[in-house]
Amino acid sequence: MILYTCMPAERVLEGFDSVREPMVEVAFGGMTMLVAPVAPGIGRIVRLVSAPLDAYLRPELAPGQTIHFGAGAAGKQTEGSFSGTTETSGQL
Repeated sequence: MILYTCMPAERVLEGFDSVREPMVEVAFGGMTMLVAPVAPGIGRIVRLVSAPLDAYLRPELAPGQTIHFGAGAAGKQTEGSFSGTTETSGQL
């Protein structure tokens, strides 16, 4: 792989080998999303895996938003209940 950039390689590859938090697939209302658990039953949306096209335009389903989901085992698909909270982490 060749990477053409004017930025230093250390900055581009920063955090590449760091351990990431476990993610959970949550399904509800015909949608499947990848969620990073924040607390038991609460998670931050990472991405929508499968959803109707209009769901991608809903701000409450955008990556970084917090949702409440059923407290299942980590890494397994759980049935979620969407609360519509709009907290953001402040990171991009």
